[in-house]
Amino acid sequence: MTSLAVYLAISLAANNWPQFRGPGSTGAADDPALPDKWSKTENVVWKVPVEGLGWSSPVVWGDRIFLTTVISADSKEAPKKGLYFGGERPAPADEHRWVAMCLDFKTGKTLWQREVFKGAPPFSRHMKNTYASETPVTDGSLVYFYFGNIGLFAFDMNGKQQWEKKFTPVKTRYGWGTASSPVLHKGHLYIVNDNDDKSWLAALDKKTGKEIWQVDRDEKSNWSTPFVWESGKRTELIVTGTKRVRSYDLDGKVLWEFGGMSSIVIPTPFTQHGLLYLTSGYVGDQNRPVYVVKPGAKGDITLAKGETSSEFVQWYLPQAGPYNTTPVVYGDYYYTLLDRGFLTCHDARTGKEIYGKQRIDEAAGAFTSSPWASNGKIFTLSEDGDTYVIQAGPQYKLLGKNSLDEMAMATPALVRGNLILRTASNLYRIGK
Repeated sequence: MTSLAVYLAISLAANNWPQFRGPGSTGAADDPALPDKWSKTENVVWKVPVEGLGWSSPVVWGDRIFLTTVISADSKEAPKKGLYFGGERPAPADEHRWVAMCLDFKTGKTLWQREVFKGAPPFSRHMKNTYASETPVTDGSLVYFYFGNIGLFAFDMNGKQQWEKKFTPVKTRYGWGTASSPVLHKGHLYIVNDNDDKSWLAALDKKTGKEIWQVDRDEKSNWSTPFVWESGKRTELIVTGTKRVRSYDLDGKVLWEFGGMSSIVIPTPFTQHGLLYLTSGYVGDQNRPVYVVKPGAKGDITLAKGETSSEFVQWYLPQAGPYNTTPVVYGDYYYTLLDRGFLTCHDARTGKEIYGKQRIDEAAGAFTSSPWASNGKIFTLSEDGDTYVIQAGPQYKLLGKNSLDEMAMATPALVRGNLILRTASNLYRIGK
């Protein structure tokens, strides 16, 4: 089979969406059944309200959808749209309820929900953040709900709690809160907690929650989800950070590292074409880099001044990274959705610019949800709830716009010909 045929076969066989950005964290799934047109009524299989606030993405296993939310009586807590400096706010004093949810894929009906913590929030958050921004992860046996400064909670598919691990709240930069999601690999669950008190990375036994190992990290607050890279040469855990990007072996020892990221790191690492893609792009920095790393790296692989490649760095761009969104590689191209509403395209293997900044829509000023790709198209969801459909390939062309007229910051799940899309107040199943 050709590589494209293999890719399509794998994509079509992916009946589950078990983590943030799906299988392999690629954000791509080719399936002819996936819709490219919808509205508040067109191609909506079901729509159900979700109480509370949360920007965790939905994950799907079989006929179950998993989601988190935090519920309070204070209607003034709604997140604020747009890009702006500041946004920190004190922790509210009223009671909140941290909730893990399971919904039926076919109907949207709530199958079960479990309150895992109740009380006044012991820490603050940014106005664009929520207390439920970490995406759950599942292997079809257990599902893991992580609330960064509260704890980690494991349930079986029927909602029976298997174990929990509470955490002592720590300070985050300017009190912005937490967002990094957990990842699973074989028997272990990996969590990174970069904060302003004491940062750490840990591996837990997925069945019991017992800590296998924990290592300290010389980092302050970051919000990027780690990534397990199975390169064919070895399996390693990739964790980004402001000071250093680090690769750890499965015992927590550093394999390689480099410096040079922006001052705030949010996008998630991922792999395509046998390469590892890493980026960060805080809008207040001049340094907004993209690094593409080859397998087998070792030691300090920091680029020397003026270098754009090296033995282990395939290519590098100094000012092409997004702030909140994670890019997507689809076919031969690397697409970046910049948070202020521009799309760029580069050759995925060389970094050569295919096209520069293309304004998606003058009226769309803010994007937080990561882009996704399917069936020859790139999709970008704005904070206004508008999904822009863009032709994949070397020429930029806007093909359409699908509006829900609801605030949206979560990245959707693509599974079995359906889009599971979360807005500020509803969850949609969108299908032809």
